[in-house]
Amino acid sequence: MCGIVGYVGTGAALPVLATGLSNLEYRGYDSAGVALADGDLDVYKRSGEVDALRAALPESAPQHRGIGHTRWSTHGPPTDANAHPHTGCSGDVAVVHNGIIENYDALRAELDADGHTFTSETDTEVVPHLIEAELETGASPREAVRSAVERLEGSFAIVVTIAGDDELYATRRDSPLVVGHGDGEQFLASDVTAFLEQTREVTYLEDGDLAILAAGGVTIERDGETADPDRETLDWEADAAEKGGYEHYMLKEIHEQPAALRQTLSGRIDPDAGTVDLDLDLPAEYVSSLEEVQFVAAGTSNYAARYAAELVEELADVRATVEIASEYEFSGGRDPWRTLTVAVTQSGETADTLSAIRSASRAGARTLSVTNTLGSTVTRETDDSLFIRAGPEIGVAATKTFASQVATMTMLSVALGRQRGTLSSDRASEVLSSLRGVPGAVQQVLDRADDVGEVAREHADADAFFFVGRQYGCPVALEGALKLKEISYDHAEGFAAGELKHGPLALVTPDTPVLAIMTDGSRPDATLNNVKEVQARGAPVIGASSHEGADRYLDVEWPVPDVGVLEPLVANVYWQLFAYYVAESKDRSIDKPRNLAKSVTVE
Repeated sequence: MCGIVGYVGTGAALPVLATGLSNLEYRGYDSAGVALADGDLDVYKRSGEVDALRAALPESAPQHRGIGHTRWSTHGPPTDANAHPHTGCSGDVAVVHNGIIENYDALRAELDADGHTFTSETDTEVVPHLIEAELETGASPREAVRSAVERLEGSFAIVVTIAGDDELYATRRDSPLVVGHGDGEQFLASDVTAFLEQTREVTYLEDGDLAILAAGGVTIERDGETADPDRETLDWEADAAEKGGYEHYMLKEIHEQPAALRQTLSGRIDPDAGTVDLDLDLPAEYVSSLEEVQFVAAGTSNYAARYAAELVEELADVRATVEIASEYEFSGGRDPWRTLTVAVTQSGETADTLSAIRSASRAGARTLSVTNTLGSTVTRETDDSLFIRAGPEIGVAATKTFASQVATMTMLSVALGRQRGTLSSDRASEVLSSLRGVPGAVQQVLDRADDVGEVAREHADADAFFFVGRQYGCPVALEGALKLKEISYDHAEGFAAGELKHGPLALVTPDTPVLAIMTDGSRPDATLNNVKEVQARGAPVIGASSHEGADRYLDVEWPVPDVGVLEPLVANVYWQLFAYYVAESKDRSIDKPRNLAKSVTVE
């Protein structure tokens, strides 16, 4: 995700854009830029944080119209050239964009053939060239923008300014844009925090809308006709506005998971063909000779890696192990030339994980990082990098990054299986089809958030909480317990369900709720026996289930949609919501829990 800001009015555009970008920096902070427009376009952009851009901006500028962007990279590293805004050949069209244009390769090839020259690695750059080409046919700016956008596939929020034209043009598909209405000036942003200091009267654009902003007002075209959508007056403080109306970043990020997952998968899977394109440089001979895929990670990333290890063994038919990064040494008689060591780290800066990957590199093992952060240390120290593309995550307790990590490593497992010849195309298609269904399945869980909140508040004062699951459900049980511990400060433990009877059952009482995963991929029939064991001791059981008949043994059943081996991942969203609402009922500091940091950069 990235931050967009736009302004047109009678005042100076530059200070509005600069302030807006600073307000939006939490949405992306590896590069930033602005385009200032009147007769000509002046574009300023820099890699790095917004402060790097501010240092390159003039002290003042006369223009009354402009657009700005702060980037979280997906296509191309964070460089000056890849920063937004992007322009066409003439320099008369500037565009900022959030999202992913899935058909940009084909569009770029077509534009290349027509003589257009590209200067970046981004998918965004095709847009100004498409608009420029339409303008050259005699189309009006409005027609040119509309025609160009109709050719795009994927998700996007796009804002356009054209030299010599007095208006801004904006449209969206699956990515937010909001218009701010002022007196003789109009604002545009991906989040209202960008312009909250100037106005609180807003209109939220819908998918397919084309908004035309001029100093005197805003026109919105919807389905080919002029629309008159409602305006809303915000009563949020700036801090709340950054959270998109959610009380906490964590809750916002829980609800962002469908969009984050779509971004993770976008352009990477072909379920019909049973193929995956991860743009990795893993030689076929090396992959075929692998004896072990070794994951190293900490905290939530470790539990995502445990899920992935199960998938690698099942789909790629190679031994997979998971090491806690702080305990790791490359030892045990492993052959480094037949071992792939995979570092899983959201930030790419986790000290324990960096230490582990350095140990593997010294031993001669090939290394791969799975991370959310372009340009991070781990990407510079591993042989290959695989980006989860979840967008910025601000809440300390990881939510959407766990989902995107598992989704990314599911794709890796399929890719390894296909390359090794151990995974049939039919089975690969089945797994990838399930993976494609995960964003929608997560949304179905999110639609039940109120029900989860009611149950969570009912059990918030319990003595302890136990999470249980088998197979793919076991790492999700561990992650569920971790979330509850992190933000509610309650005692919670996760177990392989069969381990309950080997000691932990002594702790079970009517005041210890048990949260059980009973889905495809979690051996629900066997787990049902453990559910009966704890119920016999009076413990209430809450189940995330797709197992027919399980409801007879559960005090509360939350349904999990059918997505095969990814069902435990979907069930985890219930555990996230449960943890959130327990913590909320206790008035905890949910986004910044005590003693914890988002990126752990010390060993």
